[in-house]
Amino acid sequence: MKEDWDNLVILDACRFDMFDEQNPIPGNLQQRRSLGSDSWEFLQKNFAGGTFHNTVYVTANPYATRLPEGTFHAVVDLLDDEWDPEQRTVLPETVVAAAREAFEHYPDKRLIIHFMQPHYPFIGAAGDRLEHTGLARPDGDERADNKRHIWGSLRHGRARKEDVTDAYRENLNIVLPHVETLLESLSGKSVVSADHGNLLGERTSPLPVRGYGHPRGLNSTPLRTVPWLVVEGTDRRSVVAEPPVETAGPSERVVEQRLEALGYR
Repeated sequence: MKEDWDNLVILDACRFDMFDEQNPIPGNLQQRRSLGSDSWEFLQKNFAGGTFHNTVYVTANPYATRLPEGTFHAVVDLLDDEWDPEQRTVLPETVVAAAREAFEHYPDKRLIIHFMQPHYPFIGAAGDRLEHTGLARPDGDERADNKRHIWGSLRHGRARKEDVTDAYRENLNIVLPHVETLLESLSGKSVVSADHGNLLGERTSPLPVRGYGHPRGLNSTPLRTVPWLVVEGTDRRSVVAEPPVETAGPSERVVEQRLEALGYR
């Protein structure tokens, strides 16, 4: 939060190496070391205990609702009304629309815009070929079905690494044009980063076992190394801090269901 930006775009579970290879957005790309290896650790270590009343947080990530009330000036939570039940996530175009609306409604605030992609569920053609649609059971039970957990499937040989990697890269390719379009419609200096990366079979330490996904509390380079793309932009905003405004968030039940669908349960 001490960095110089007007708009901070967070891509969820985005590896630096893949961002470096696939990103079409012009700017100054650097590497940064994330404070967390999963979303909640990232949010706690960056925001919990602070007051950022000059900032509005637009988010598709379920954990954001668990930050203390009053952390930001406002939180625009997309988990309830904007959840796509078929894809079991919040789609990137939905985040773009909400961010544009927030920019118009809060013209004198910094914006944090948290997309869920490239985090699975995979929403492209390659993802459709995989046996995964979030974690709801076929009978409608909302509890997690670990047999359909994509990282568990990789770990136990039920999915091919090449297929999952293709779907993961595809998710990144899907979200990046939306990010580029969004930045073109926002004034000010923007940064595109990530909350954490993702393991795709790299060996971890201290035990040299292969890791998948993004376990909490793991100090691994593919998990902690994230992009920091600086896009200078024009017309820097005059930002002011004001008391927080009340925003209606999803119920705890909805949050738990979304966490399950995104593989956190």
